[in-house]
Amino acid sequence: MSRILELREKAKKEKRKIILPEGEDARVLKAASVLAAENMEEVYTLGREGSVAALAKEHSISLDRVNIIDPVTFEKREEIINTYYELRKHKGMTPEEAEKIVMGKLVFYAAIMTRLEMADGFVAGACHTTSDVARAAIHCLKLDREIGTVSSSFIMELENCPYGEQGLFAFADCGIIPYPSAKQLVGIAISTSDIFRKLFNVEPRVALLSYSTKGSAKGDSIDTIRTALAKIKEKRPNLMIDGELQVDAALVPEVAKIKCPDSNVAGKANVLIFPNLDAGNISYKLTQRLGRSRAVGPLVQGMNKPCSDLSRGCSWEDVVDTTVVTAIRAQGL
Repeated sequence: MSRILELREKAKKEKRKIILPEGEDARVLKAASVLAAENMEEVYTLGREGSVAALAKEHSISLDRVNIIDPVTFEKREEIINTYYELRKHKGMTPEEAEKIVMGKLVFYAAIMTRLEMADGFVAGACHTTSDVARAAIHCLKLDREIGTVSSSFIMELENCPYGEQGLFAFADCGIIPYPSAKQLVGIAISTSDIFRKLFNVEPRVALLSYSTKGSAKGDSIDTIRTALAKIKEKRPNLMIDGELQVDAALVPEVAKIKCPDSNVAGKANVLIFPNLDAGNISYKLTQRLGRSRAVGPLVQGMNKPCSDLSRGCSWEDVVDTTVVTAIRAQGL
């Protein structure tokens, strides 16, 4: 059985409240119905009651046990808008502008609900852009000071794959930081490895990827990776991590024996950290489409509360997977 699918049982053991602000999208509503019916978590969706009811009827979606919050009539509406205004007034925002943003892009509504602990996390992106989801997280939640960097990761699972954790990987950053600095690579690597360990109870083996393996080439990006590696080893001395590694050296034992035989990560990496957003985004999409892998994410990381983005081309199954992962990330917080 897929280890991503197995996470559904883990979510049931310590249920969390997750809000889906795009309740007027049929895919999101279907996912909310499935999550609630299978008792995986407490699901809240945002949407006008009449519109949600009509959509559910049109697509034969059961709303039993799905909590529907009408953002216009919700009793906490003014508190949510005012909280966002208070957070952003130092940037010159007016109360009217705050209301326009929160009511116009409900991912901000969901993010403030999460900040105020009305929910444990949120998932959006079916109708919002990645930049909207990232801004909502950054503007409305608190930064995890240990991590210090907001980034994203994907959980990738390939069938019949001998590499990584028998086909299971985390890829980062694939959605937020175009050209990460050494400091940002530190945050990306630590937060991604923490998520991977929490989800699957396996030891992360982290590879900082490059076009070079252990000095086989030179360049500014390689210097950045080496600086990041030194800082990570200071902060997390027990984390299995190495770099710079070419992807074949990171994944293939036979290649690792030739290129870097003394590495404790090479040939068996299960967490892949890319040097820039081009590499990360292209790699996850190639793996997903050509390798027919299951992809969950982007998981937004580096905040004090869990939240996740969705592709606007997502299926309802993608919404379920991402919401389950977000709920597990909230366990124990």
